[in-house]
Amino acid sequence: MILVVGGRGAGKRSFVERELGYRPEEISSRWEEGTPVLYALEELDPLPSLEALLEREVVVCREVGCGVIPLEERDRDRREDVGRLCCDLAQRAQAVYRLVCGIPMRLK
Repeated sequence: MILVVGGRGAGKRSFVERELGYRPEEISSRWEEGTPVLYALEELDPLPSLEALLEREVVVCREVGCGVIPLEERDRDRREDVGRLCCDLAQRAQAVYRLVCGIPMRLK
């Protein structure tokens, strides 16, 4: 599994298509579709298990650890849950990329 993270508009989708070679129809933000690329992990509710995510070829998530801390406790808890899940994914991933301004950096 490859984990791709980055801020909103950082070029994650373009990277997955251009550099990793996936077609648009192979990318979905809907868990039920079972495509090889899961896009927008942070938007799924409930969050999938780590084991289920490891079955995907690529998982894409917007970076949630930067920016303004949410005021609402439930929003902070959600951000924490997504961040911890990404940490666990990164530990088990074959490769981890972070995109900034459309430029990929391989972290692992």
